[in-house]
Amino acid sequence: MISREAALELLRRHVKGENMLKHCLASEAVLRAMARKLGEDEARWGLAGLLHDVDVELTAGDPATHGSKAPELLRPAGVPEDVIEAIRMHNELSSGAKRTERLHHALAAGETVTGLVTATTLVYPDKKLTSVNPNSVVKRMKEKLFAASVNRDAIRECEAVGIPLPDFAVLAVEAMRGISADLGL
Repeated sequence: MISREAALELLRRHVKGENMLKHCLASEAVLRAMARKLGEDEARWGLAGLLHDVDVELTAGDPATHGSKAPELLRPAGVPEDVIEAIRMHNELSSGAKRTERLHHALAAGETVTGLVTATTLVYPDKKLTSVNPNSVVKRMKEKLFAASVNRDAIRECEAVGIPLPDFAVLAVEAMRGISADLGL
């Protein structure tokens, strides 16, 4: 399996936007925390989080194609097929299929919740993850106009892997706090 260092290098080769790189790092942290909680392979799940947007600039973020170009970037690098499939499936619009596997649901929920946690953090006066109460993240889920582009249904897929939403908010905030320096939050 590709090493984390090689995966990070691959990501940086294809993704130049600083905010997108931070999103991928946050997604990796959340997926690793989910794997630990669920007794899954932390390295594999973290890899899915880290690399899930590897083709975002190649596809210009087009929802109709984003995720579909990832396999051609990831296979030659030695990324496992189950991770590639989860990455392809994180965007159901381009994949044309429904998520069915545990890792598919985990990646969809984990990468999406990072946007809601980040948006919640940015409304705090100090803009620091240490100030964020996970209950605020859950409360913001109900506010449709807050971070309106964040897909609440994708976040709720945490329940499909056995993590209730309130617990998922705690897990995500704590995971992102663990890399707050890298995120600038």
